Amino acid sequence: MPEVVAGVDVDAPPEQTWAAITDWERQGEWILATTVRLRSASALGVGTEIEALTGMGKVGIRDRMRVTEWDPPRRCTMQHTGRLIRGRGIFAVAAHRGGSRFTWTEDLELPFGLIGRLGWPLVKLVTRWGLQRSVNRFASFAQSYPAAPPG
Repeated sequence: MPEVVAGVDVDAPPEQTWAAITDWERQGEWILATTVRLRSASALGVGTEIEALTGMGKVGIRDRMRVTEWDPPRRCTMQHTGRLIRGRGIFAVAAHRGGSRFTWTEDLELPFGLIGRLGWPLVKLVTRWGLQRSVNRFASFAQSYPAAPPG
């Protein structure tokens, strides 16, 4: 599967970084041109479902996801279940230099057969740029996010 990876150092402990990442409905504050809403009763753990809309105005791409792996405060894997966006997204957090390192990986199933494969080099550049801009914005978001309670 084609893969895109973006990462950033965060001046916050892993637990705080994790809490900021998994505040699903606030992801629009750091993911470019995106709004996110919770679609399941539970907001935490395997089975959690969210929906993201990325775009401008009424034009956008809808991305439905389900949490398939939950290992706080280290790793969350989401399965993209929409018609256009398929594959998996992985949020990983690691202790790093007195703070943490956040890495966002997307392993995507390309749509549109041969056309999708031929267009992938351009799509990858745009996707990588967007993910890196978003994780850079995330660093500031996480640093100001309320610290997770102990325990």
